[in-house]
Amino acid sequence: MHSARDRIEYEPWLEDLETVAERLELSTEARSCAVDLFLTDVPASDRSKRAVLAASLYAGSLVAGDGRTQGAVAEAADVSRLSIQSRWKELLEAAGLEPPRW
Repeated sequence: MHSARDRIEYEPWLEDLETVAERLELSTEARSCAVDLFLTDVPASDRSKRAVLAASLYAGSLVAGDGRTQGAVAEAADVSRLSIQSRWKELLEAAGLEPPRW
């Protein structure tokens, strides 16, 4: 659970996350998980926030069983696939989840 203060501070980013989730037609569960993952480890640099947002959406979709490809999420979020690939496992681990080993 994250504080209301976090949600207010990062509201513009959470709105972007919701917009990208809508493009991907993600389930409510996947969106909720993505928000939690994003708020767990928001980077200080605005430049890195978009990549973490995309990685959170990808990881959230996996956790919710509503998986999307890294490429589809990268395209919808306007980031490189490598940005997602290099971050999503760390996000899951930071949230106390074990990433899949495939």
